[in-house]
Amino acid sequence: MGSSETESESRGFQNPDWETEFNRFENAISSGSASIRVRSVLKLSDLTNRVPESYISRAIPILAGLLRVSDDSNRSVQAAAAHCLKCITCCGGEESGFAVTMGRCGVIASLLGLLLEANTDGNVFRRIWVKCLWSLVTFGSSIRVGLARLGGLEIVIRELNNWEDDGSRWYLLEILSALTTIRESRRVLVHSGGLKFLVEAAKVGNLASRERACHAIGLIGVTRRARRILVEAGVIPALVDLYRDGDDKAKLLAGNALGIISAQTEYIRPVTEAGSIPLYVELLSGQDPMGKDIAEDVFCILAVAEGNAVLIAEQLVRILRAGDNEAKLAASDVLWDLAGYRHSVSVIRGSGAIPLLIELLRDGSLEFRERISGAISQLSYNENDREAFSDSGMIPILIEWLGDESEELRDNAAEALINFSEDQEHYARVREAIGHPVFQSMQSRLARIRASHELMVRSMRRVTIQHLAHDHDLP
Repeated sequence: MGSSETESESRGFQNPDWETEFNRFENAISSGSASIRVRSVLKLSDLTNRVPESYISRAIPILAGLLRVSDDSNRSVQAAAAHCLKCITCCGGEESGFAVTMGRCGVIASLLGLLLEANTDGNVFRRIWVKCLWSLVTFGSSIRVGLARLGGLEIVIRELNNWEDDGSRWYLLEILSALTTIRESRRVLVHSGGLKFLVEAAKVGNLASRERACHAIGLIGVTRRARRILVEAGVIPALVDLYRDGDDKAKLLAGNALGIISAQTEYIRPVTEAGSIPLYVELLSGQDPMGKDIAEDVFCILAVAEGNAVLIAEQLVRILRAGDNEAKLAASDVLWDLAGYRHSVSVIRGSGAIPLLIELLRDGSLEFRERISGAISQLSYNENDREAFSDSGMIPILIEWLGDESEELRDNAAEALINFSEDQEHYARVREAIGHPVFQSMQSRLARIRASHELMVRSMRRVTIQHLAHDHDLP
């Protein structure tokens, strides 16, 4: 590892005596000239995958010390040391613990100090400092907190603001995404103008880094102010692209983050125009329960716009026709949710979903019947949907369900039949169910709920009037 005659070096490379080589390395660093130091360090860089870990561990403090030398006017020794530390970290990976050792030796503080110095040589050396820092946060996740406490995120943001758009910028973005796994760093990012870089980090770099950025976007985007900044920075197309490019984990993260952005009404349209509905159809049709939950929640948000409700209903009908059992169950859950939207009632009826639901009910499992019965009970509050259900032969099925063993099925059937009984067009067809104990029990329960609701409305109205009457600040 130290400087020696060419012949001796050749023999050492073929059958190295590592203790001897390490002693040569130490001597070269302690007493050699700058050029000898550089040559010795670069030789170690080339041998990192061959040198035993025990010698690497002994070399790390020496290399860390080289980052702090004061007699290196052209930074060549420091650059060689940073490069070697990066090679060691990348070769050892997370399991080796080399990155943690470097953190204890002050490597992070030294690199940040070098980055804070005036930029007199372009980005030549800064690239080396950044790459070394990148290797530490990539393969030493436990030292990210230390980097953040030393002001690492602020320095990274400063570098990104000044860094030319070249092939090494992604190192900074991956460092930034790594730091956003820390809550305090996310706060700093919001208040330091760094959210635009978080969006950029979701676009470039390796998939793990993009996923980290996406996860941070989902956490940060819960506030209106942050959502606005993220949207202005182009977060919507960035998340859609990540969903399309990524693996299953990326799809979940991107789908969830996009749903959080769409929770603000003004962003529903751009989220839809970016092509998000087919992505959520894929999640709803997939095997991951979390993906189904995300898709269901986001569909409920997007369906606030009637045009979206039409598109969503069309996709749900396709799933009911051709999806597997789990996908059909998920689609029926979404229909149940959409049934609560006034404009979605006509949309569901026009989509042709009602005959499909009834057809599926005849051969479906108990779980399927229970979940679809909830959607039917909600849809039965609408006159036109009652007609569609009646025409499709649903009333006899509902009456039969009053005697089912499933309490949920009985209750949903009774609620739907009560709605039919209050409609003169259908009263005669459900008359036989009116005397059934389940029907009467549900009727009493609904009457109490309605009375309680009316009482609450009257109380709220009375409180409001009294408040206005005593508000002396009013003109």
